[in-house]
Amino acid sequence: MKLLRVGTAGAERPALLDGDGDLATLRDLSGLVPDIDGALLQDAAALDRIRAAAAAGELPELDPAGLRVGPPLARVGKVVCIGLNYHDHAAETGAEPPGEPVVFLKASDTVVGPDDTVLVPRGSRKTDWEVELAVVIGRTARYVADDEDPLSYVAGYAVSHDVSEREFQIERGGTWDKGKNCETFNPLGPWLVTADEVPDPQALGLRLWVNGELRQDGRTADQIFPVAEVVRYVSHFMTLHPGDVINTGTPAGVAMGHPEPKPYLRAGDVVELEIDGLGRQRQELKDA
Repeated sequence: MKLLRVGTAGAERPALLDGDGDLATLRDLSGLVPDIDGALLQDAAALDRIRAAAAAGELPELDPAGLRVGPPLARVGKVVCIGLNYHDHAAETGAEPPGEPVVFLKASDTVVGPDDTVLVPRGSRKTDWEVELAVVIGRTARYVADDEDPLSYVAGYAVSHDVSEREFQIERGGTWDKGKNCETFNPLGPWLVTADEVPDPQALGLRLWVNGELRQDGRTADQIFPVAEVVRYVSHFMTLHPGDVINTGTPAGVAMGHPEPKPYLRAGDVVELEIDGLGRQRQELKDA
């Protein structure tokens, strides 16, 4: 299923994208479930009711005209991020591939809709782009054992834009948090695609354009630590709850990896990004 939330910020209603491409129809789920959140994702019976209602043609159609698409997940618990997780990205930044996953956190209030405005922070000179595969947790993962399947804890996948301010992140001392948690720095969506529709998360293409120019074109097969290993690893350092999100890293092509002058983002730039089967985002940047 492709689950999404539509409407004005803070008042989104749950919906389902029924079908693919130009033939897809937007269906209203608000009569069936209160929202798309961690409580829903861990409720197998509720998800089965959605599938059954969709198959029976019982879900009312929504007119998408003028409807904003919000983040596909309400009340995000925490956003766990994996840094330097693609071989080519580590190489372009001059970093050695890490021996263990690099883990940092983004605040849940950085999450916005896939087409919402991204704000360039005041004083920023190095705002950068990063297309990433987001993993959405569907059941509590705590110390996942070697003989368990980590992917069984995954409810679904989405497109994530891990916007970063490199000067704040690297040059201003302390941890990476200052360059990762600026307002609007995590567009998510447009859909949460349930895990049954993504049989192999290591077989996805990721692409990002800035002002129409292709800047990133990678594949999740190039991840240093694949999704299953990331879920298992993180579960040994923090408990993952339904509704938590893991951003699994970005491929090569970020502004930081370019020669000088590096093409960092400015107000007026337009960023578009997509992942195979997970939809497409588009953001216009403005000054904060």
